[in-house]
Amino acid sequence: MYDFAYHKPKTLADAVSMLKGKDEARPMSGGMTLIPTLKQRLAKPSDVVDLGAIKELAGIKLEGNNVVIGAMTRHGDVASSADVKKAIPALAELASLIGDPAVRNRGTIGGSVANSDPAADYPAAIVALDATITTNTGTHKADGFFKGLFETALKEGELITSVSFPKPEKAAYMKFRNPASRYAMVGVFVAKTAAGVRVAVTGAGPAVFRVKAMEDALSKDFSSAAIKDIKIPADDLNSDIHGSAEYRAHLVGVMARRAVDAANK
Repeated sequence: MYDFAYHKPKTLADAVSMLKGKDEARPMSGGMTLIPTLKQRLAKPSDVVDLGAIKELAGIKLEGNNVVIGAMTRHGDVASSADVKKAIPALAELASLIGDPAVRNRGTIGGSVANSDPAADYPAAIVALDATITTNTGTHKADGFFKGLFETALKEGELITSVSFPKPEKAAYMKFRNPASRYAMVGVFVAKTAAGVRVAVTGAGPAVFRVKAMEDALSKDFSSAAIKDIKIPADDLNSDIHGSAEYRAHLVGVMARRAVDAANK
């Protein structure tokens, strides 16, 4: 691990100030990705700004028809929240499937979303539920936020403060987990909302993506039978020692059908 200056601000304003003007400064939320990266000497930041003491960034609240989750809220808190379980049980279920107990009790929603890991779970929920991501400078809609492998629409010095999830009519998340890492080889979040049906896939490609063919079919008939013949092209999907692109394409269909069945229960 390379040397760096460590900071632990107590307010969002102080965190933004500490990051400003330092090209190699990096914010840290849960540290689930940054710390292993530092240990492997794959990153050499000049400063690490730990957001863990900023109380204003943590917590869960209901605002009208939305569940608003602070960026520093840990996965375990989302999974166990009575408010989340009542309003969007699929989101609580998703959070309960992230990593292992150690990860769930340290990792945060803001860190996961900002990192845009191709196999992370939250991006599927954000896109399927058409969530709004609020930062210290403004807001981002779900569509267009995740740009690619570890790439988002966040600008330099922009920090996520909360994520607002609209309550759906029906929703479910199904995940085919890597047995070792518990990352999603393929995860599919299906949501039926007042504005229509959205199907978001994580783990299969460089970033989360929607499946319009499934959305169109489910808008007419919200049943697993409606999408059983829809084939996902393997082009541009991930392929590694755990599964080929063709295997992941097949899993998208399987997980999507299971998600629809779960949403209808």
